[in-house]
Amino acid sequence: MLPRVGISHCLLGERVRYDGGHKRSEVVTGVLGSRFQWVAVCPEVDVGMGVPREPVRLIDAANGPRMVGVRSRGDWTDEMRSYSRSRADRLAVEDLSGFVFKQDSPSCGMSQVEVWDDRDTATRAGVGLFAAALMKRLPNLPVEDEGRLQDHRVAEDFVDRVYAYQRWINENSC
Repeated sequence: MLPRVGISHCLLGERVRYDGGHKRSEVVTGVLGSRFQWVAVCPEVDVGMGVPREPVRLIDAANGPRMVGVRSRGDWTDEMRSYSRSRADRLAVEDLSGFVFKQDSPSCGMSQVEVWDDRDTATRAGVGLFAAALMKRLPNLPVEDEGRLQDHRVAEDFVDRVYAYQRWINENSC
């Protein structure tokens, strides 16, 4: 049985991004596509942002980054955090063996996501709100972002980690 691996929906070529486009990844759909059963997730669509939509960014705040519309300054933080916790809980019981995140995404970026300060300056110190919730809920789950998967060694290592995790889960589920 192929491992079930979560994935940011746009990486499969679905037009769910803020601009109505996608970020189809040949590595994901080609090289890895035959090795995994994908479980697609788009947190921004799932919380009701729509397609197309205003882009959002992470804004530095005392109690953690806020997810805010670039032009309107509409704040999606509470909706995204609530959705992320709930979706992470549901994914925890869906036999996932890994997750591929969208690099640089304010919802799905697993590292080095831009966080903006009050001087309109960004640092690459953030984690997307959904990615953070999923990694907190499933700390041992193999995760990777699609940018790093362009490196053949990283991709093969991810495949190995996913299959090892699937074996571990199967052995410990009895």
